[in-house]
Amino acid sequence: MTTLTVPSKTPAATATAPASPGRQALDSALFRLDQAADRLELDDNLRAMLATPRRSLTVSVPVRREDGRMDVVQGFRVQHNTTRGPAKGGIRFHPRTDVHEVTALAMGMTWKCALAGIPYGGAKGGVSVDPASLSARELERVTRRYVNEVLPIIGPERDVPTPDVGTDERTMAWIMDTYSVNAGYPVPGVTIGGPVTPGGAPDRAGATSRGVRVAALRALGGSPEGRTVAIQGFGKVGAPAARYLADAGCLVVAVSDRTGAVIDRSGLDVDDLRAWSEETGGVRGYRRADALSQEELLELDVDVLVPAAMEGAITEENATRVRAGLVVEGASSPTTPGADRVLADAGVTVVPDILANAGGVIVSYLEWLQDMQARSWSAREVDARLRGIVEDAFDTTAQVAAECGITLRQAAHVIGVGRVAEAHRARGLHS
Repeated sequence: MTTLTVPSKTPAATATAPASPGRQALDSALFRLDQAADRLELDDNLRAMLATPRRSLTVSVPVRREDGRMDVVQGFRVQHNTTRGPAKGGIRFHPRTDVHEVTALAMGMTWKCALAGIPYGGAKGGVSVDPASLSARELERVTRRYVNEVLPIIGPERDVPTPDVGTDERTMAWIMDTYSVNAGYPVPGVTIGGPVTPGGAPDRAGATSRGVRVAALRALGGSPEGRTVAIQGFGKVGAPAARYLADAGCLVVAVSDRTGAVIDRSGLDVDDLRAWSEETGGVRGYRRADALSQEELLELDVDVLVPAAMEGAITEENATRVRAGLVVEGASSPTTPGADRVLADAGVTVVPDILANAGGVIVSYLEWLQDMQARSWSAREVDARLRGIVEDAFDTTAQVAAECGITLRQAAHVIGVGRVAEAHRARGLHS
């Protein structure tokens, strides 16, 4: 087991060589921690503890191919902080995944759980592999071998994996089964996000998207009727978010994915577009809308922009061309610190990821409770609890932002970091 120690001050300002996307994401996470720590006047000891992952594991994952070849890919599991409860976080399968990216995402999950008032700590996992390049059998082998390698540090009371980029209900079912075989009895609580039977929460797959909807409507205020929306990333977060926002009365006028982008100023037929995307593999070529570039989508004159793809989509360079009055982050870390400054100066309100996409971790927590207590709630009950938690977190964040004269992102981090710091002090982990 190897611990990755990161400095309490981000090196982004002094770096001379271009950093990898994962390193850039970690630098951004550290920068935002620094801002919150400065405002909270945290001392160096506590600042260093909050900047350093509690546990970071890198493993080799052999992959036996159908033609007999053996490839070896890297896997990771990072537990950033467990002071407030067991670690929780997604597992992503993506060729760009590295330990820096995973560490940044685990750190963000820590603040997200604290902001939502959920007794979890932040974790994240990943395997540096393109799932599209694997057959179903190869993907299952990768998943089960990865689980066996990280088995010593996961468990329902230690670290609970969930789906992320490149993983889904099937992946979680394989993880649960592999862990249960090693335990000798069924352990449904070892994962969250598996099939609804057994152990899954109803409509859990769209939880992150429902949280985006709640945060967007709270930020808009007044009636959402006719408010225009553009969504970058028409995938597992963006596509359901488009449906939920359209149901609320918004006009979803443009969406994009890895294949391209489409626009219809009168409002897209979201269900028809989803059917087209599922049939053809993407939104490109959709006949009932006009094409535009993925870059142009970010620059549309709309009321709401929802970046729901990957990290670093809005940068200091393209933020100058963002014309939306409200940005609601469906993805993790889609906006760089440099872009934050540009957007704030332009008067653009940004609802940060640790608030806007917290729906996933909230429903994950509710599912974990159901698993641990052998009980279930209806979809209506789960949605009501999700809505209440997101609205309360938004209102608290908005109040701190107004009182301190800071952005919603800065306020959200002040609250999240402050709650974790207080837990450290309460447990005597300050030094």
